[in-house]
Amino acid sequence: MPTTLAALAHSDGPGLNTRTARLLIALVRVGVAFLWIQNSYWKVPPRFGEGSTPPEGLYQFTRYAVDYPVFAPYAWLVEHVVLPNFIVFAWATLLVEACIGAFLLVGLATRFWALVGAAQSLVITLSVLRAPNEWHWAYYLMILAHLALFAVAAGRAGGLDGVLRPVWRSSDGRLAPLLLRAS
Repeated sequence: MPTTLAALAHSDGPGLNTRTARLLIALVRVGVAFLWIQNSYWKVPPRFGEGSTPPEGLYQFTRYAVDYPVFAPYAWLVEHVVLPNFIVFAWATLLVEACIGAFLLVGLATRFWALVGAAQSLVITLSVLRAPNEWHWAYYLMILAHLALFAVAAGRAGGLDGVLRPVWRSSDGRLAPLLLRAS
């Protein structure tokens, strides 16, 4: 049994091969999925908060990128591209976030959706990091949680990725290699 930190760092350890580890990874994946699903409820079509006085909903949080800039090029992009075309971006946001939640929930193409979740979390971070009453660690933790789900291929633990990978591996179809990588 390893007794030093160096020995522990180089040992295989139990990894994700234990039932407990796989259960915990599945629970984290489902928890992150519910985070996205729950947070889609306040993205209310058809206006998504645009035109409200004061601004509210998704429009308000998108405006924060301009009102409280984190990264000047991103603030410029939001002001000159996103806000003038807000409804298109709002529908895309709702669709992407609902897909992140749904695919992570069932554990399908989890590595792909974990990367999309990390990217979307970064976009959110760039929009609201300096806004009043925001806890910056929430956004850092969202990014890190998605990167962890990617790293451990979380859909293979209690998700459809784990069930379907043998089928994809034995398939001659064009989509199979892509699905293997996404899982």
